[in-house]
Amino acid sequence: MISTAILDFATKEGEVKDISHNVQEALQQTSLQSGLVTVFSPGSTGSVTTIEFEPGLVEDMEGALQRLAPDDIDYAHNLRWHDGNGHSHIRASLIGPSISIPFSQGKLMLGVWQQIVFLELDARPRQRRLIVQIMGE
Repeated sequence: MISTAILDFATKEGEVKDISHNVQEALQQTSLQSGLVTVFSPGSTGSVTTIEFEPGLVEDMEGALQRLAPDDIDYAHNLRWHDGNGHSHIRASLIGPSISIPFSQGKLMLGVWQQIVFLELDARPRQRRLIVQIMGE
C-alpha cells in the first residue's frame, strides 16, 4: 500500500526546521506497520536530510554550506535572473531534495540523536510544501 501526505509550512531565510514529528504523525495516520517513508521537497532551493538537531550543529551546517557555496561570490544564475540565490541552488543540489527512512512497528527507525530536517536554502522567506510518501504493509 502507498499513502501520501502533504506538509505545508512557512520558512525564514536559512532556517533549519525539525520535521521528524510531522513525518511520524503522517505515518501514524496510516495503518502501515513496516516499510519506507520518503520525504521530498519540490523546488530547487530547499533540501531534506538528517542531522542531530541542536544549535551547535545547525551553526556548523550553516558554516559548512557557506564554505562550499559562499553567498558573496558571483554566480552565473544571479547574472541571468538577478534574484541573488545562485548559492541557494548549489547548496540544495549538494544536499538533495529527498530522504528515505525505513519504519517498523509503525515507528521511524531513526537513531537516538537523528532528526529529519528541512533546510531553507533560499535567500528569502518561502511557503514550502513537502510530499511524504509512505510505502509498506
